[in-house]
Amino acid sequence: MKADMGTGLTPPLDLSTQFTMNELRRENSMLRNQLANLLEHAHQNQQIMSRHQDFDLRLISTSSFRELVENIFSTLAKMSELDIVTLGLLDRQKGLQTIVQDLNITPEEFPSLFFVQNELDLRIHGEQLRKPALGIFNQADHGNMFLTCEKKPASVAIVPLIRQNKLLGYLNLGSFQASRFNTTMATDFIEHMASIIAICLENVINNERLTHMGLTDPLTNVSNRRYVEQRMLEEIGRARRQQYSIVCMYLDIDFFKQINDRYGHQGGDDVLIEVSNRIKAELRLSDTMGRFGGEEFVALLVDASAEDGMMVAERIRKSIAERPFQFHQMGSCQATISIGVSTLSESLNYGKIDNVARELLQDADQALFRAKNQGRNRVCEST
Repeated sequence: MKADMGTGLTPPLDLSTQFTMNELRRENSMLRNQLANLLEHAHQNQQIMSRHQDFDLRLISTSSFRELVENIFSTLAKMSELDIVTLGLLDRQKGLQTIVQDLNITPEEFPSLFFVQNELDLRIHGEQLRKPALGIFNQADHGNMFLTCEKKPASVAIVPLIRQNKLLGYLNLGSFQASRFNTTMATDFIEHMASIIAICLENVINNERLTHMGLTDPLTNVSNRRYVEQRMLEEIGRARRQQYSIVCMYLDIDFFKQINDRYGHQGGDDVLIEVSNRIKAELRLSDTMGRFGGEEFVALLVDASAEDGMMVAERIRKSIAERPFQFHQMGSCQATISIGVSTLSESLNYGKIDNVARELLQDADQALFRAKNQGRNRVCEST
């Protein structure tokens, strides 16, 4: 017999081998899909890391409080796809709030920024957080952190901002998705972000405080002449662009030397401090006032008419004349003030801003001079 040389065809695989190969193909396909998913996640994570690195660099480069807060509320919220971001800062002596007012930062500009004097108002479950707390929103625990929000979040991350073991405040992140923040999530990334924000926050606050000290009268704690003159140039430029009028008031305490001679310099200081407080109480947050030296003050009312200026000046005059001034140690005295008022209307706001500012102040000073000559304790308007 001849040997069977075969037909040249591959012999069929048995069923067991076919099953094994099919399983390997399925497993290989699953592995390829998993690898593709891992690569996609890695790409997404790389993009996220890149965005956060850019955000860190942007924070580090900020030089002002306003710029830092803008980045936190807008850039962070957009980058991290957050529905709500609020920032609560601990301000025991209201010093930071004073600086914020001097920077003309109003509650309307940053409604999600708030200040607390008592550290107890920043506690969760009665305790100060040392690490981020994540979970479902609870009104009793988290309500204080989202007071200004009409719609409350479904889940939150309450992030303490700590610098050198000192609590600066809380950064509060909110999402309308209940699954966004949960107690099982790792917080390393959030803690890193919080440490960057805390460092930047401390830095800009210290810078603003140094600037504030250089532009603040140490006795009355209102702005000094340098700051008022600087703001006057800024406000004249803004009024020119936005086409509104501004009012300048020059104020001088009547017979102040007699108060000093009779009650001593401490009595005079007490009167200066209280006069500045009463002037400021009649002004808006958007207005500017400061001590020009001695017993003289200057106030600048933005987007105000001549009638507005005269009305505010008269309120100030009455607030000073109608209530006695209590001394720090003992006793009291009466005091009055004379005020000159000048107005820069839209139609006259042209030319070099330095010259416009000088004329506006001179007009108010001349009106003050007339008030003094007419008997003091009165308001006169520039002609």
